[in-house]
Amino acid sequence: MNPIAERALARAREIFSPGASAKKAPTRKFWTTSDEHRLAELYGDTPMAELIATFGRPDYAIYGKAASLGLKRSAAYLASEHACRLRRESKAGEAFRFKKGQRPWNKGISFDCGGRSVETRFAPGTMPHNNVPVGTERVTDDGIRQRKVRDDGPAHRRWKSVHSLIWEEAYGEIPPGHIVVFRNRNTQDITLENLELLSRAENMRRNTFHRYPPELKDTIRQLNKLRRAINEASHEK
Repeated sequence: MNPIAERALARAREIFSPGASAKKAPTRKFWTTSDEHRLAELYGDTPMAELIATFGRPDYAIYGKAASLGLKRSAAYLASEHACRLRRESKAGEAFRFKKGQRPWNKGISFDCGGRSVETRFAPGTMPHNNVPVGTERVTDDGIRQRKVRDDGPAHRRWKSVHSLIWEEAYGEIPPGHIVVFRNRNTQDITLENLELLSRAENMRRNTFHRYPPELKDTIRQLNKLRRAINEASHEK
């Protein structure tokens, strides 16, 4: 077995063995019914510092349990000095808000940064130095041949796969939710006879491992588990 796989297997045995699990697994403190009743009695008027000391839990755990139980702070507590300033004063920050109908100081002022930046700005219609003409073709990392079809618009819409263009020339526009795929999965065989129109859902079903026999699917699952264990061991190393 690969040394990394051996270390991953040893690590898994160490973590999931009964003795190691008891020592290393984080302990979770569950809320009992009596804890919930006690929290319901205290939450309305008790400061958070006292609740933390009483229940031995962090504030976020107490806030979360109170929310799940539908508990609220009392009006007297919200008016006291223990409450958060923003909750205690409903009009906190009102003096700094925009008033209705207030005119911003920069309304109607055109932006002009000035300086020498004007000399280095792109003029309207200027194309970048790496621009290529419409009709240029390229091959993606996945082996898909693309052709440039326009110079304007978003960058991802300026290029289109050649096999999709061939399909559209023969059968018209590709319907929404559909793609053109290669029948023999050879991306270099760009012929109309090798192209097929599929819905994205059907393409997903064809590519998923659920189409394989049960014994092969189980093997794929085991290989994926081993691959994850190897990756975790490599990261730890």
